[in-house]
Amino acid sequence: MTSSDSTTLEAPSCAQAAQAPVSMLALRRWPEPAGTRIPAWIYSDPAIFQREMQVFFEGPHWNFVGLECEIEQPGAYKRSWVGTRSVVMVRGEDGAVNVLENRCAHRGSQLCWESKGTVKDFTCPYHHWSYDLEGNLLGLPFLRGAMGKGGMPRDFKKSEHGLRRLRVATFNGVVWATFSEETPPLEDYLGEEILGLVNRATGGGGKKLRLLGYNRQLLPSNWKLYLENSRDPYHATLLHSFFLTFGLLRTDTAFKAVPTLGGRHGIMASTYSASTAGQQNEVTKELANLKSDFRLEDMEVVKPVDEMGDSSMINFSVMPSIFFQQHGNSLALRHLIPKSASQSELAWTHYGFEDDDEAMTRRRLKQANLMGPAGYVAIDDSEVLAKMQPSVEGAPDAVQVVTMGGVDHQPMDTMITETLIRGFYSYYRERMGL
Repeated sequence: MTSSDSTTLEAPSCAQAAQAPVSMLALRRWPEPAGTRIPAWIYSDPAIFQREMQVFFEGPHWNFVGLECEIEQPGAYKRSWVGTRSVVMVRGEDGAVNVLENRCAHRGSQLCWESKGTVKDFTCPYHHWSYDLEGNLLGLPFLRGAMGKGGMPRDFKKSEHGLRRLRVATFNGVVWATFSEETPPLEDYLGEEILGLVNRATGGGGKKLRLLGYNRQLLPSNWKLYLENSRDPYHATLLHSFFLTFGLLRTDTAFKAVPTLGGRHGIMASTYSASTAGQQNEVTKELANLKSDFRLEDMEVVKPVDEMGDSSMINFSVMPSIFFQQHGNSLALRHLIPKSASQSELAWTHYGFEDDDEAMTRRRLKQANLMGPAGYVAIDDSEVLAKMQPSVEGAPDAVQVVTMGGVDHQPMDTMITETLIRGFYSYYRERMGL
């Protein structure tokens, strides 16, 4: 339903909104022209947030949950998230990867508390119900009661009380999961362009991924503000002086911004050139952030080698919550985890390849310092979005304008565009019915 079809309704309670049809969530009209305007109330309304969790995270979308190299042995597990719902990725006895909801089938207690580990089976700490690595209920204390009293009814069937299993798909060592039976095959969901880039970022299928480490942080902002930020090349050389100063990303070099599948996913591709780093021209003269006399003690941090043979740094986002990040030789998956309408978590998984030599591993780790909670670049985004959240909450009727680079969401060959943001909200409005 478009904004012209929606009706202004009395606000329902959060409980009502969670079960309400889409039209009940049209508390306000989406401002016109819809393709280039964003209403601030989408960043703070609890009913909107609840609906987003249902539509994008529990609905027919594939969600990143981890890497196969994180759970190499049977019984090895890692906790992850699909929206606000905790899940466990675990290697089964048969070698298959299972993803289980981290919620005991008895009373809903969180089953697994540790971030990573190895188990023979899962036992709930509350009432000690135990489950195998596929989520089947193995047993429970006092099934037949004690001293002839209590216990479960005689018709209780363990086979009907296992953990909820998610559908799982893997591609080149990356694990995806979905709650929905209607989610299309992963290859179709990603689309040809994104699938090719996932293949590129994960070694082309001929290399095994190697885990290098993690970064995590809580971010006091709505998840969509961060998603927008990661599809916004316009700010990159304005906010991030580090990018500009060391030539890792410059407005005057080749760049592409490509929305795919109607705005569901987004691609940002740039060409790195060491020869232009620090140079001034008519473009950079407008940028006060260029610090031509700035140096690092270890310049290897900003001197990548062209390991993929295309001189490109390609960062792309897959709806709803994962970003494949290549900055120089640093490779990472940036997982956006919504916590509430005003809080998100960011979890970086840094990786390389098993055949990396010591020099490449060292280079990946050094260049990973651009990202993370205190990253030379990422810290700028965190600070801006932390200040932006109270601004949008304080003015829910305000309207944002995203007309840089046009009014549609077509591919563009410039950083000076908001086409990826327009594409995302075209997809968002359609799925949310706003």
